[in-house]
Amino acid sequence: MQFHEVRFPVNLSFGSVGGPERRTDVVTISNGFEERNAPWAHSRRRYDAGVGMRSLDDVETMIAFFEARYGQLYAFRWKDWSDYRSIRPSQDITPQDQVLGTGDGTTTAFRLSKTYVSGAHSYERPITKPVAETVRVAVAGTELTTESNFTVDTTTGVVTLSQAPAAGETITTGFEFDVPVRFDTDSIRTSVASFQAGEVPTVPIIEVRL
Repeated sequence: MQFHEVRFPVNLSFGSVGGPERRTDVVTISNGFEERNAPWAHSRRRYDAGVGMRSLDDVETMIAFFEARYGQLYAFRWKDWSDYRSIRPSQDITPQDQVLGTGDGTTTAFRLSKTYVSGAHSYERPITKPVAETVRVAVAGTELTTESNFTVDTTTGVVTLSQAPAAGETITTGFEFDVPVRFDTDSIRTSVASFQAGEVPTVPIIEVRL
């Protein structure tokens, strides 16, 4: 995967529009009933970064970022202001926000994820780009310290504990995270005249699988 561990300017992603999309194949059979199939295990997010630009300086910053990524060639980090934390936006991150795993006395490496719950159903989203120094971890309710008890690979989302939790112990975590994305175009069209008139360029961004 061609990826640059750099974040799209957060002042430009703030105000952007976008969110998750799913792919569902729907077939209507002869009696009027439907058969539905979801070929994607995970949703994919799309954004328009153009909405976040408010000045010509913002346009220049975005173009510089686009050129440094060689258009669609290199993926990068994106802060989704509507969903970038392990807990609700109104709450503070704690080491008990999400379940990281259950100890078996041997395993020390666990992958970050975020679970979305609605009623009796839920969806577990893999988190591959946690933000450095925001990850908190607890084992059996006791918080660990980063320096001595665990490490976080911010390029993969893997948390490695220095000691394997005992069988049955619950490992929990809290964190901020970015979305791995790329530009969904190889061309950016801008106009000074149209921008001054209130029109902003369209800058499509799409999530990538890692």
